[in-house]
Amino acid sequence: MSRHEQSTSTSAKVLYKPVGLASSVLAGVVAGQVFKQVWKRASPGETSDPPRALESEYALREVIVAAAVQGAIFAAVKALVDRGGARAFERWTGEWPGD
Repeated sequence: MSRHEQSTSTSAKVLYKPVGLASSVLAGVVAGQVFKQVWKRASPGETSDPPRALESEYALREVIVAAAVQGAIFAAVKALVDRGGARAFERWTGEWPGD
């Protein structure tokens, strides 16, 4: 049985809840900043802000591309932060918080 195949105790899952919540907030903030920097460098033109769905001056294609890039960045950053938080929790407690 690998270290991640062990069953996780209920207390470990409960103790991890605040860590998971804090890491989700952190991931959102980091992902937002990463997306802004990526969009600023990738988008042509004077405006460095990504188009929003309700801004009529942008084509639908631009809005969809911005949303897709933002979603991909958010998912990747969240996965990295969640995994890092789970590994740190495992180092501190000896139990993997998921599964």
